[in-house]
Amino acid sequence: MPKLKTKSSAKKRFRLTGTGKVRANVAFKRHNLRKRTQKMKRHARGTMILADADARIVKSYMPYA
Repeated sequence: MPKLKTKSSAKKRFRLTGTGKVRANVAFKRHNLRKRTQKMKRHARGTMILADADARIVKSYMPYA
């Protein structure tokens, strides 16, 4: 059987944790930050764990992760 390809966009944006959950960056942190509250900007620092429904889609993009 031929090897499956990993989506390049997915491997740049997501990582898997040791238990198999998908870790991603938090959205809405690129520009227009003056309208965001301090609390939102603090909580959006770092990364987050994706919801199960979204994680299932992302895992299909990375067959060998």
